[in-house]
Amino acid sequence: MRRTTFDKLLGWVGVSLGVALLAVAGLLVWGSAYIHNTVTSQLAAQQITFPPASAFAHPKAGTEITPSMIPSVSQYAGQQLLTGQQAEAYADHFIAVHLQEIGGGKTYSQLSAEAQAKPSDTALASQVATVFKGTTLRSMLLNAYGWWKVSQITYIVSLVLFGLGTVSFLAGVFGFARIRRERPGATVFGPAIEQIKDAGHEAGATS
Repeated sequence: MRRTTFDKLLGWVGVSLGVALLAVAGLLVWGSAYIHNTVTSQLAAQQITFPPASAFAHPKAGTEITPSMIPSVSQYAGQQLLTGQQAEAYADHFIAVHLQEIGGGKTYSQLSAEAQAKPSDTALASQVATVFKGTTLRSMLLNAYGWWKVSQITYIVSLVLFGLGTVSFLAGVFGFARIRRERPGATVFGPAIEQIKDAGHEAGATS
């Protein structure tokens, strides 16, 4: 294979692959930003605020603030819930704790089955309604957290593709640049063949 042909192949493949990777990376950055902004706006619309710092001063089991909420929830004291990390903390370390207390460790489906068996028990019915609302809000927050993580992973992948695309594109440009410097008729394996010929001549001269 002539070196010029090889360099052209390297150039076209490198540039084409580089452009494709950079294009995909750009789309991933856009997707990451879109998901990030959508999750933030949806969480902001809920207008959820963490309890103030003073509420975490004396945590006690059975109250609004329990010892298990330190520091998972207390680190966001007084802040509005706007990020995926905050949503995960509020869902798993605040709402979930109170749902356990309200339902006595039972899930919504278990409490609902008991309520259906005791239709006249208004206290149980109220308990079921509260647990249902809490479970629904928790699932919504965890869903937001999941998409937030997708946004972060997508952004990281885009950075990797930007790096690979840049390297590939530069390799292609290097291939085209070599074409201008190589002498006509040069081959990819030319130097190696010349070395073998020289070695043969030297061997013949010494024999």
